[in-house]
Amino acid sequence: MEAPDVHYALNGETSIAYQVVGDGPVDLVLVPTWFNNIDLLWDVAPVNRFFERMASFSRLVLFDRRGTGLSDPVLEPPGLEEQMDDVTAVMDAAGVERGAVMGQLEGGAMSALFAASHPERVTHLVLYATFARVIAGEGYEWAPSKEERDGNLAAAFATWGTGARLPVFAPSLAGDKAMQRWMARFERGSAAPGIVRPFLKAMGDVDVRGILPSIRVPTLIMRRKDDPFIDVRHSQYLHEHIPDSKFVELPGHDNLILSGDTDSLLDEVEEFVTGERASSREPDRALATVMFTDIVGGTERAAKIGDRRWRDLLETHYGVIRSQIERYHGREVKTMGDGFLATFDGPARAIRCATASTTAVRGLGLDIRAGLHTGEVEVMGDDVGGMAVHIGARVGAKAEAGEVLVSGTVKDLVVGSGFEFADRGEHELKGVPGEWRLYAVER
Repeated sequence: MEAPDVHYALNGETSIAYQVVGDGPVDLVLVPTWFNNIDLLWDVAPVNRFFERMASFSRLVLFDRRGTGLSDPVLEPPGLEEQMDDVTAVMDAAGVERGAVMGQLEGGAMSALFAASHPERVTHLVLYATFARVIAGEGYEWAPSKEERDGNLAAAFATWGTGARLPVFAPSLAGDKAMQRWMARFERGSAAPGIVRPFLKAMGDVDVRGILPSIRVPTLIMRRKDDPFIDVRHSQYLHEHIPDSKFVELPGHDNLILSGDTDSLLDEVEEFVTGERASSREPDRALATVMFTDIVGGTERAAKIGDRRWRDLLETHYGVIRSQIERYHGREVKTMGDGFLATFDGPARAIRCATASTTAVRGLGLDIRAGLHTGEVEVMGDDVGGMAVHIGARVGAKAEAGEVLVSGTVKDLVVGSGFEFADRGEHELKGVPGEWRLYAVER
């Protein structure tokens, strides 16, 4: 999905950057943490897919809080009242009369206050990995002490702009250098160091315990079960003090909402705000040609040139394949290691993309193989599944280096298109009944 246009809402003389994406049945306003940049959110595929999935069941409104990202800078951290006024300004500008509001971390605390103060604007409240208070106090002894928090702030400030703390928030991404590089840019694009320190300190003053019993809108509280960053008692406290709230612990150990098993998280959100989750619906089906590619001999090449050069080469390869998918009007579904899954609405375009891709990557000193099959796929949000996808993967696994291998179905559908094929005989495809005749594209 391409990044949506950026607009600005005015709260007095302060401009708040926001985006609107999707046309689902409900409006959903996502209140971010204090650091955010709505332009950079769309730069990496996993994050892009997360928001594309949200926009599949909602009209999603994203924004940068004042002082961060693309919104106007501020000299000192704003109070919660000013921030609530910013949410109202964004909702007004985006044409949201009433909508669901979702917040995380200290964005969740502000969302809770907004729901209590403006119930006429909020249909549902969703709180993820958040708290009512940051520092320990009477009746809230499990939170870190001021001294402990000061130590955590010093560590965060010392590495700001490097992405080094990504494994703290998202253990599943530990070792993912591409995501760490993105997180480093995201941090730098969210706030300069001079803004970071006072904003981090201001978080310590957040305390919305007193307003929790006043929340009268349906409320969903979520966290991941093994989250090492937020003590479960924060969520339990919210559940105990917000009337009729629902508390869900999801499997996983990531605090970062964009990582880990995002499907189960978004299933809960979708069901809560719409009354129905995607997994309970009959999947949408469509005829498509699936294309699988992967690099041949990638492990050996990586060992020869070293990890750093291999990562750079892999990123260049990604760019080359993506440009061909775009050129032939395909849709990238996902990357898998050093390969791609893409879909096309016509087999001829898929063949042309696959052959152009094999030629293009030879200029990088790489060989890829590709497998194509046409059939009915199940469309599941931004992913696809079903037997046709399984067959396409198995066809790809039979291909040789530099070869584009297709099923008989694909060959039959492009009769008269000028392609020539070499018969590669009948094959058993693991997990697929019967024998399948496969063909290599020669021209």
